[in-house]
Amino acid sequence: MMAKIAQGKAEAKMSGRRKRIAKYFRDVISEVKKVSWPDRKELVNATIAAIVFIVIFAIVVGIVDLILGQLLKLIT
Repeated sequence: MMAKIAQGKAEAKMSGRRKRIAKYFRDVISEVKKVSWPDRKELVNATIAAIVFIVIFAIVVGIVDLILGQLLKLIT
């Protein structure tokens, strides 16, 4: 008798878990539909801006590294 009650509780727990998981994915799909996706022109412009920023940042870091490397050579 106790085994049947425990089994019923376990099944109810799994059923509740499945419902929560299904609700989560329904909510995710609902939120993704609300997203304002960029058009192709905006996406290209943002990508170009990001690449330009990365290149400039890499150049600055490279110059600072070169300067600090030369200073360390003078010290040692």
